[in-house]
Amino acid sequence: MSQYVKVGNIQVDSAFYEFINREVLPGSEVEHSHFWAGLEKLISGLTPKNKALLAQRDEIQEKINSWYKENKANFNFEEYKSFLTEIGYLEPEVADFEITTKNVDESVTLQAGPQLVVPVNNSRYAINAANARWGSLYDALYGTDVISEDDGATREGGYNPIRGNKVIEFGRTFLDEVVPLKEQSHRNVIKYAIVEGNLQATLSNGTTTGLVVESKFIGYQGDSNEPNSVLFLNNGLHFEIQVDREHPIGKNDDAGVKDILLEAAITTIMDCEDSVTAVDAEDKIIVYRNWLGLMKGDLSATFEKGGKSMNRTLNPDRSYTTTTGKELVLPGRSLMFVRNVGHLMTNSVILDEHGQEIQEGILDTVVTTLIAKHSLLGNGPYQNSAKGSVYIVKPKMHGSKEVAFANELFNQVEDLLGLERNTLKIGVMDEERRTSLNLKNCISQVKDRVVFINTGFLDRTGDEIHTSMELGPMIRKNEMKTTKWLQGYERSNVFVGLESGFQGKAQIGKGMWAMPDLMAEMITQKIGHLKAGANTAWVPSPTAATLHALHYHQVDVKEVQNQLLKQSADLRNDILEVPVAVAPNWTSEEIQQELDNNAQGILGYVVRWVEQGVGCSKVPDINNVGLMEDRATLRISSQHVANWLHHGICTKEQVLETLKRMAKVVDEQNAGDSEYRAMSANYDESVAFQAACELVFEGYQQPNGYTEPILHRRRIEAKAKQAVNK
Repeated sequence: MSQYVKVGNIQVDSAFYEFINREVLPGSEVEHSHFWAGLEKLISGLTPKNKALLAQRDEIQEKINSWYKENKANFNFEEYKSFLTEIGYLEPEVADFEITTKNVDESVTLQAGPQLVVPVNNSRYAINAANARWGSLYDALYGTDVISEDDGATREGGYNPIRGNKVIEFGRTFLDEVVPLKEQSHRNVIKYAIVEGNLQATLSNGTTTGLVVESKFIGYQGDSNEPNSVLFLNNGLHFEIQVDREHPIGKNDDAGVKDILLEAAITTIMDCEDSVTAVDAEDKIIVYRNWLGLMKGDLSATFEKGGKSMNRTLNPDRSYTTTTGKELVLPGRSLMFVRNVGHLMTNSVILDEHGQEIQEGILDTVVTTLIAKHSLLGNGPYQNSAKGSVYIVKPKMHGSKEVAFANELFNQVEDLLGLERNTLKIGVMDEERRTSLNLKNCISQVKDRVVFINTGFLDRTGDEIHTSMELGPMIRKNEMKTTKWLQGYERSNVFVGLESGFQGKAQIGKGMWAMPDLMAEMITQKIGHLKAGANTAWVPSPTAATLHALHYHQVDVKEVQNQLLKQSADLRNDILEVPVAVAPNWTSEEIQQELDNNAQGILGYVVRWVEQGVGCSKVPDINNVGLMEDRATLRISSQHVANWLHHGICTKEQVLETLKRMAKVVDEQNAGDSEYRAMSANYDESVAFQAACELVFEGYQQPNGYTEPILHRRRIEAKAKQAVNK
């Protein structure tokens, strides 16, 4: 049980109180008593507004449920729209406007590139993500399926020169496509040099040549006649050819090239939300302490790899000599956003004047901003933002009133911590149906601080199912990707962002690639995000960021957006198309297949969340394909089964049998994990199994279909149980 310290009229977990006082407040230019008194006042003033917004969500859902029950037999689309307008679900659209956000870093305004998302409570992952600003193309290719294993090019064992040659060939093709030479190919180069401010390549026949577009060469490292790095800029992204004739790769390369280094994860979201398990003060301190280390620049991680002890720290900036002989310094780390939790959950870290847990979203904004002040004040070797901004992603908001509340929260936090207005920048996640339909209105509420909108297919689908739960059984999960509502949602997000003046000022983002082992498929498919007009898209790993960066050299997103600005369309009617199955005629085998797939995914994720505190991981699916799972994937799977149960497509007995059978499969998949607790050994005693059952069988009652209330409660239960059994 937590021990609390009484501070004014609030109670603060004693360990958390010490953490803030000893580690966070010193050097922040925020005085101890001012902070705690101001926090109490902020909690007292904003909590009733937060709770009223949550109550409005429930009221709206109840009205929609009732309307569907009364009208689904004779569904009329225009009457449906009128009803949604009447209850405030569809808002009258605001007048045209353009965002006015200022002091935004060029990593957001000018550079299109990958965005990495990582759980901030894992210090090693967080450091790797921050350092993923730059990535080795050779390593990314060699270690993934982008390079086939045909013709003896296997990945097993030590270095395979056959595979290595395929990697080098891929790299030379990239150079020929992006920075072609006037004569011949980069394959024919035996030396790179800088002559009179231009790149000169000596070819194998003894002649020299330069770039077709000389301006793409912008700098180098080392001696101009024998540079060890040659820097280029294409479509706003940097990359360099690295030369080292003593390196194991470089010594066998005619030009001495050892690698091609790509600017990759331009921005990274340090996540306090969907990929994190933080249910109490102990967990929240880990989250905040790692964020503090990132903002002060002193976070480190020590771990074992390959039998050796490794230590990771943040990378320094990179320095080059320009074509005119001046110094050019480029960021060595991603521009870091921090994703706070949404408006729904509470946490026992602090109890309010009534002894109730405070809203976790309020706590996150206050503490992550206080921590970020250390970077703004230069309390470390690096500054995250060259423009003096703090970037906060706010998820799971429903409609413009909730976005307006976030803006009010940001205003009050700035006042509390002595920051200028709009120092806090907001990223608005477009992942709830009411936000999708009213996105323009949502953006208007934060037009002076918005830097980001992003679509989220899985959470958005979970809300789609829950909102229209009463209309009928939903189509099969995999069919969602081709629905009219989804296509309209994805296109509308881009159109509304462009119409609101995002180009050159803010990011328009797309969702996650969820299969980290299938990089060849990602290379084929994810370029579609750029062609759709997004200037960033989520990736699950530094390797994926490096490979996705290739797409931004192939497609000039600014030109795509220029064309889309001429094609704007109102797609709200498409978004309102509910993916309900009309006269479903699924066979018993198809129904069972869908249940098996959903149940296995639910259990595979929940068992790690509840029993081990792992909020995001690569979970084998029913076909043993590793998928990145977080609470968003769990939301859609649990809501889908709950929907089919509600409409009699399956029975509770059938679902329970499926869960038990799939629990054995998941247990087998995790047999090699010494810390794993098998569910099938005792279903009644397994907290994880009971949590999975609750998510499905109580899914209808969960607020907007969210999984957090059940997961948090069950994780607290599991932690208590484990503490007793130690």
